[in-house]
Amino acid sequence: MIAQATPHFPAVILSGGRSSRMGEAKALLPFGQGRLIDHVAARIRPHVSQILLNANDPAITLPGATAFADDVTGFQGPLAGIHAALIRVRQTASDATHAFMLPVDCPFFPEDIVPRLASTLESPDDVALAASGGRMHPVLGLWPVSVVDDLTAWLEDPPTLKVRAFLDGRPVRVTDYPMLDTALGPLDPFFNINRPDDLAHARQLLALASD
Repeated sequence: MIAQATPHFPAVILSGGRSSRMGEAKALLPFGQGRLIDHVAARIRPHVSQILLNANDPAITLPGATAFADDVTGFQGPLAGIHAALIRVRQTASDATHAFMLPVDCPFFPEDIVPRLASTLESPDDVALAASGGRMHPVLGLWPVSVVDDLTAWLEDPPTLKVRAFLDGRPVRVTDYPMLDTALGPLDPFFNINRPDDLAHARQLLALASD
């Protein structure tokens, strides 16, 4: 593991998408005792040094978190959010080698994920990502601040906006997580809320976990 304590990693909640499949901003959806973004922030806060928020909609805010929009225009997807996040981390947390990227629509991520992914890092340039069900999750994990200049150049003339393509050839450490057993059946710990039926399912799971 690189010589840096896990609490020095800031987290960035990525909420810059258009939520087209949901029809409204996912971050602001009622979830538990607050909004979805409040739930996600509360779950990750004990494990990171600070929380930042990437959001292109000014209505999406989070108390105590600095919010910022993408620096590139045209809704260029998750890479644009990660790019803006790494720039802010470089400006505000100069001692951080990595930032933990977390999509706002992933409410059941494992609470040990930051220290567990951090334990796989071997250099400041490593990317540490989670996987489940045979699938890697490139938008959820520890991204090195050192890639920000390469990412800036990539987004100036992107051959593709696929996150995996940008990562091709870079040192990626992948940690696999098993499915979770729930009263409603197996659950991917990185389950995404994309549509109204996903939201209904997630609310059921949250209610069962609270009983």
